[in-house]
Amino acid sequence: MKNLILLTSAILFSTLFYRQGIGLNLSLFTLLTIIVLVINNKTIIKTKIYIIKIFAYFITGVVVFLYKSDLTIIANIIAFFTLIGSISELKSSIYIKFMNGIYTTIVAAFSLYFDKQTTEIQTVKKNKINYVYWLKIIGIPALFLIIFISLYRNGNPKFNELILKIDFSFINLQWILFTGLGYYLFYNITNPITIDPATSLDLNTGNYLNKNEIKHLSPKKIKEENKLGIVLLYLLNALIILFLITDVLYLSELYQMTAPELSKQVHTGVNALIFSNLLAIAIILYFFRGNLNFYDKNKGIKNASFLWIFLNLTVILITAIKNMEYINSFGFTYKRIGVLFFLMATSLGLMSTYFKVQKTKNLWYLFRKNTQIAFAVLILSSTLNWDKFITYYNINYAEQLDLKYLINLSDNNTFLLKGYAEKGNLNNNDKFDIDVRHNNYIRKLRDNSWQEMVFDNVKITE
Repeated sequence: MKNLILLTSAILFSTLFYRQGIGLNLSLFTLLTIIVLVINNKTIIKTKIYIIKIFAYFITGVVVFLYKSDLTIIANIIAFFTLIGSISELKSSIYIKFMNGIYTTIVAAFSLYFDKQTTEIQTVKKNKINYVYWLKIIGIPALFLIIFISLYRNGNPKFNELILKIDFSFINLQWILFTGLGYYLFYNITNPITIDPATSLDLNTGNYLNKNEIKHLSPKKIKEENKLGIVLLYLLNALIILFLITDVLYLSELYQMTAPELSKQVHTGVNALIFSNLLAIAIILYFFRGNLNFYDKNKGIKNASFLWIFLNLTVILITAIKNMEYINSFGFTYKRIGVLFFLMATSLGLMSTYFKVQKTKNLWYLFRKNTQIAFAVLILSSTLNWDKFITYYNINYAEQLDLKYLINLSDNNTFLLKGYAEKGNLNNNDKFDIDVRHNNYIRKLRDNSWQEMVFDNVKITE
């Protein structure tokens, strides 16, 4: 039964992807993968974590069809590997799941084969394949069959004509090899394996610092390090407070800035923010790497750390306000959206650092928590048609519209631009560019095979 499912899946895999671009086929492959995994292991639909990973993977498959983009395809691939890795080892961290997913997809068949060879080597020796026997069974009948076909062809013109009409050109070796690849893929994902010792190390490592596992310093050195941390952190707190005061005063001048000035201010602020926040996290992690976590007089350095985290979050908020003012005036771009995502990621990094210090967590906790957050953000961000969102906002709300930028985005905003061109008062050059882009996209949609279809194919048939 399992082999029949794998063979059917392999044929469907070839039907979906052989000489085809990405579109509906990736969405159907997502559904096919989920069905095969559930049939192979029905318990996964009874476990909450599995259901979450399946749902995340399914969503990415749907959005690839709705508005195909590099982001949606990447999100689908990452969700696929993460789901396979979850089946390999449910309790591992998300980055280990991802690694196990890749490992399973690529080498599971080879790993299982060599493991079987190692464990059953004695059995293999006792039950050697009789190659001479199989050569006789297959080779001798085939040889005589060829001989007699040749004789009959010479003896009967009708029989010769029938043989000549037999056409094997329908056999496509590339398609067969591609189907074999599909079989290999589905065989691997239904036989999950794990990377060791990475998986074992992850499972055996908790999220909390263990006092007995850290290198102990003398009381004198701990006291000196505590004083150094307090002095350094409070000096840095004083400096960042001064910076914040000047930055708040500077906010009142934003509305007077030109686009280049505002752009420079935002980008300069973000670049400084990158370095300062990474440095802030690194300094806090250095002081709370070991002994100071358990020092009975560490309240002062903890408070200084928490204050610094709060002040850095305030800097992030002010930078976000600058970026939103920039967006309000000149609209969304991918860089400006990227700034918002970076600010969010930095805020989450600082907050997870706070919990690391407050709850005496270790570096594994930070890595696990932040990779979980990154995975969730990737899946959620892929559900939004960014090109269409940027275009809609800029057309309706931006004080100054950069139409050239919108025209150079992907095809996902083509119909929206076409509607705007028909309603708006555009110059002839812009109208011409939009019409050319629209016509090219319509032609591209009509050339799509059913495997390459996207949701816009449905629109042009209405």
